[in-house]
Amino acid sequence: MEKYNVLSVLVDNTPGLLLRVAGLFNRRAYNIASVVAAETEDPAITRMTIVVYSTDDTLEQVQKQLMKLVDVREVKVLNPHNAVCREHLLIKMENSEESRTAIVNIACLFDAKIIDSSEKSITFELTGEHDKLNSFINMLRPYGIKQLTKSGISAQERG
Repeated sequence: MEKYNVLSVLVDNTPGLLLRVAGLFNRRAYNIASVVAAETEDPAITRMTIVVYSTDDTLEQVQKQLMKLVDVREVKVLNPHNAVCREHLLIKMENSEESRTAIVNIACLFDAKIIDSSEKSITFELTGEHDKLNSFINMLRPYGIKQLTKSGISAQERG
């Protein structure tokens, strides 16, 4: 049975590494749901958080294939119960007199911040777990989403 799995991958911060990782997934026909990559506390090392929808067997193959890449230092599958996982969302909504109160009230329910506002649109920012962001989006959808940008999941082990 396929489920979403979060991989934390430590790699050397070298040019073209993201392309090599994406190429590996492409060649093996593995699907990347999201990828977030940035320097760690050590500028020579990048942490990639890769979300894949896979079976346990496929996940094991993904781990083995990643470890074959020269610049990969470590691959961990993060257990959702022992990890902090967050996404970042920017969402621009229609700003009309009829919908303004409703969308601001929904934003308040989710602790979203208003980061831009004009006569025609209002933009919110929200950070949280994947399901929380999807619930927020689904509640706002009837009011006219103009633009939506999600970061993908960033994650760390607890403790």
